[in-house]
Amino acid sequence: MLRVRGLTQRYGARVALDALSLSIPRGNFAVLLGPNGAGKSTLFQVLTGLFAAHEGEVEVAGLSMRTDARRALANIGVVFQQQSLDLDLSIAHNLRFHAALQGLPARETQERIAGEAVRFGIGADLQRSVRELSGGTRRKVELMRALLTRPQLLLMDEATVGLDPKSRRDLIDGLRGEVSERGVTVLWATHLVAEAEHADQVLVLHRGRLLADGPPLQVTAALGGATLEDAFLSATRQGMGNHPGDITA
Repeated sequence: MLRVRGLTQRYGARVALDALSLSIPRGNFAVLLGPNGAGKSTLFQVLTGLFAAHEGEVEVAGLSMRTDARRALANIGVVFQQQSLDLDLSIAHNLRFHAALQGLPARETQERIAGEAVRFGIGADLQRSVRELSGGTRRKVELMRALLTRPQLLLMDEATVGLDPKSRRDLIDGLRGEVSERGVTVLWATHLVAEAEHADQVLVLHRGRLLADGPPLQVTAALGGATLEDAFLSATRQGMGNHPGDITA
């Protein structure tokens, strides 16, 4: 579903992504695990077309972001780290506005909003303004918005920042449902190791380089730790200096 080859992105003299290569199969729940400043948000900005890569290639569902960006982006849904809902509009109005921008017919929009509202347990709140909602419910609305277009690839950038443990768990459980029931591919960026422990695939990013890639237990073994958290903290604390792919589970 997602293939990145030799991706390099710079901010002046600073290299944010250093010849990064990775691949995520269809239907995987993949977690991009990295400390603050690892390059996670920069990668997402490239994947969503906000930045054009200085070097390298990105393919989404076999479509090149460089030569066929419009069709590639049509396969992607995004929940960014910073919330982006209109606080003064209702949940329903926010969702209808997004659907209209994406060209969804009104009847189909209403059906999808109703279905997602039931799925996420907020059917009774659709007419409430976003300003009245808890942080966890706002995140659910942003996830609903990203799913309205039925994307094949869902990008989640530090989506649980500021959420309490229950809201965090509910959000992750909802995404696991999307993976199992609809075959959605998820790339979840986080610095919280607990969010990676039940992933299908863990990719450890540090200083713009990929330190490890594989199932959680294999990544733990590859990085040399008793637990995934120990392995992650040790690898990123030391810097390691490995080139992309040097440690691959």
